[in-house]
Amino acid sequence: MPSKDRLTAIVLVLIVWGFAGALFGALFSGLHRILLVMGLTGGWALILAAAAASMTTTAFYSAMPVALIGSMAGVLASIGYLIVIGHDIDLLRISGLAAGAGVLAGGFYSWMVAGSSRPLAETLIGLFTGLLAAILLSLVLWFLGEPVGVFALAAGLVALVGALFELSERWLVRLGIAWLPGVVSAPLVAGLLANVVAGSIWIIGNTTVTALDAHTQQAIEQVLQDIPPGLLGGMLGGSMTGLLLEILGFRLEDEI
Repeated sequence: MPSKDRLTAIVLVLIVWGFAGALFGALFSGLHRILLVMGLTGGWALILAAAAASMTTTAFYSAMPVALIGSMAGVLASIGYLIVIGHDIDLLRISGLAAGAGVLAGGFYSWMVAGSSRPLAETLIGLFTGLLAAILLSLVLWFLGEPVGVFALAAGLVALVGALFELSERWLVRLGIAWLPGVVSAPLVAGLLANVVAGSIWIIGNTTVTALDAHTQQAIEQVLQDIPPGLLGGMLGGSMTGLLLEILGFRLEDEI
């Protein structure tokens, strides 16, 4: 019978990996649909959305203080934009404003606290593993020739990204810390997360605007329809992957 500590570790793995997978799945499904609406083909949309979702999820989990600062900067900048501009929400403007606020907030944090290049290194590892996982999955889908729903896509990508990240994290992080400048790590990661927050607020804000054209309204509805199954698929894939890695000896408690 498993000990109490072992059961606690398993529950912790399911929660942490489940939340990470849910975040990845929601981001991936939304970005994937947006890229498809913009006219990208299925393969390119899959690769770009997976890379962006993997990079963002890793950024959230690599340094919680930087993630909180970037997210707060994105929220405040987006709210300020909405107060000044009103309902005329332009994606590039609100994203640029939020990213700039995130960079400034991250720069202030890096100035106050001794900066480390680890957050940026792990974020870039997330980008690399997301690209690799998406390319592998695209090849599998091309070989099978069968359409796959967003639930299965999110679950499969989370499993691949999680496994690749755990296998490559330690030596790639050491390499990144040795080569990446710590002074730009927090600003870049905070700017990225602020940008993601602004994009989310843009989607939510546009759902309440009735003056949009039919094509834009339909695109936003498609994005919102894809997010729930993507979130659930990512949560399932993350939980199962984390549990499998825990069984194989990749201890989450050794990393937190």
